[in-house]
Amino acid sequence: MRKGFTLIELLVVISIIGLLAAAGLATYTSAQKRARDAKRKMDMRAMYSAVEAYYTAYNKYPSTGGSWWGVSDNGGNRATSGANAYIPGLVPDFITVLPTDLRGITSGWSGYLYRSDGTQFKLLSHSSGPESFPSAGEAFYDPVRPTWAWMLCSGGAVCTTW
Repeated sequence: MRKGFTLIELLVVISIIGLLAAAGLATYTSAQKRARDAKRKMDMRAMYSAVEAYYTAYNKYPSTGGSWWGVSDNGGNRATSGANAYIPGLVPDFITVLPTDLRGITSGWSGYLYRSDGTQFKLLSHSSGPESFPSAGEAFYDPVRPTWAWMLCSGGAVCTTW
């Protein structure tokens, strides 16, 4: 009489382990996406608060001359601090350093973007940034870019332009 497992028994066990591993990986990946989105929301709220504090101090928003500025290629490859920062004048008095997106993608319009003419502003987490998107009426919803950006605007208003 031989002791051991049959080939069928081994294949069944390996299949079950594979299914459990796949389910665990899917859950882990989903949790990572939610965590990155939560960090993006915190970053955007911190930048929003800093821009509003700047407005309180100077009675105007940091201006980019109406152009989009960011660390991405199309945002001008701006810095996160200093004179060439993508939100000018915030660092270090209103925020220690401007954040960059967790995924580190800088091609095209990816990452955080800022635009202001001094009287109003719009802040985006754009393109390769958010991994989920809010519905109309929810926080961070951008009516101009509903499926590829989050936004916050001056005065907490719903921005329908830019």
